[in-house]
Amino acid sequence: MSYNIWNGFEWGKDTERKAQCIDWIKSKKPDVLALQELCGYTEEMLKEDAMQWGHPYVQLLKTEGYPTALTSNQPIQLKERKTEGFWHGLLHCQTYGIDFYVVHLSPADAEFRLREAQMITQLIQESQPDNFIILGDFNATSPFDAQALEKNDVLREKYRPKTTDAEHSNLRKGNFDYSVIAEFLACPAVDLALNKVDLFTQGHTFPAPALIGKYNHTDKSIAENRVRIDYILANPELGNSCTDFKIFNQEETHGLSDHYPVMAEFAFKN
Repeated sequence: MSYNIWNGFEWGKDTERKAQCIDWIKSKKPDVLALQELCGYTEEMLKEDAMQWGHPYVQLLKTEGYPTALTSNQPIQLKERKTEGFWHGLLHCQTYGIDFYVVHLSPADAEFRLREAQMITQLIQESQPDNFIILGDFNATSPFDAQALEKNDVLREKYRPKTTDAEHSNLRKGNFDYSVIAEFLACPAVDLALNKVDLFTQGHTFPAPALIGKYNHTDKSIAENRVRIDYILANPELGNSCTDFKIFNQEETHGLSDHYPVMAEFAFKN
């Protein structure tokens, strides 16, 4: 499972949302969980939370800014923590015999995101892990979602820089940017949601109604800006053993975060 928990539950102040989110994670019983936006967290705080959903093993990328993390019910081997050249950083761990690359790519700049993706795929190609999973908040649109995206003029305008000399842009030459996900697919990696979720009608992972009333969001804007930016990707062999994929974008998670969680299930022998 991967879940962006939105500003570390307001840097720990939103205790009600945190308790509800922990209860929900516990109910889904993931074996491995990747988290993004653990703002204000220490490793001890993460351990305390993870024990509640049955994970005694944790790794935290960092303690400042917007950290990522991995928790597991099996031992975790830390492979690498990288922040240089990354917007938030890359956490590389191994558990269940699988190399996990937990990502939280740039939310503001398509070119920066592509450089991050290229660094990650280079690391994978150099180390050649037997099995790997890349998961997290990619802040990037997929070519598999282009059919719906290309009709979404509202979202395109939202992504468009407000000034011609803006430093950052989420668009590539005025269009939706598919290069980041394409870089990962060429690694090669497979998008585990394919053929398991109706991406045209049910594929969105952001924004959730928890944002209504914040940053000028309304019911209408939440519906208009729906997009898939959270993914779980795997090497082809491991991908072939994926038996189910879920995007939990139903009512039970509407208020838990501004993102929806995603989960892949596997039947394999490690």
